[in-house]
Amino acid sequence: MSELGQIVEKIRSKNAGPFWVTIDIFCGGAAAYDQVQAGLRTDQIAAAFQVPLDQIKRFDIPYLNVVKFSLPRPAIQGTIADRDMHGAGWGPMIAELTLAG
Repeated sequence: MSELGQIVEKIRSKNAGPFWVTIDIFCGGAAAYDQVQAGLRTDQIAAAFQVPLDQIKRFDIPYLNVVKFSLPRPAIQGTIADRDMHGAGWGPMIAELTLAG
């Protein structure tokens, strides 16, 4: 079993408005994309960020070799409870997820 961060070229997260964060997984090539697309389950992302599965949006983009997730922020951007105003700290949190098969 492989860790996500060992397979992909880059994992980046950023704001997707004041209520959402987007995590982009740049696979770097078709072989890595196929492995991530088949082996990374959306429920793993839900568990990692403690977000209900039905609130996560997944986008598999084969022509870019990218898998993308959008999920709600735990606090509205810029409020006193927001600990990551730019959303940049979310991506590295999934680098150690293990891919199936």
